[in-house]
Amino acid sequence: MPIVLLCNLVPVAQSVGVNRIVPTISIPYPLGNPATSMEEQYKLRYQVVETALKALTTPITEPCVFKV
Repeated sequence: MPIVLLCNLVPVAQSVGVNRIVPTISIPYPLGNPATSMEEQYKLRYQVVETALKALTTPITEPCVFKV
């Protein structure tokens, strides 16, 4: 079953063998930045989720980190 991990500690995810990794922003706010406007946060979240969905449907043969 294909999965995508959204995380900010990419080296840790790679070390445990995650196949599809999408980097996030920070530990306390993985999908946003409270210092930015709600519109900017929405755009960022949309991009991260869109990247995760593309990663989910991308055939891979080795672990990959998908850039947002």
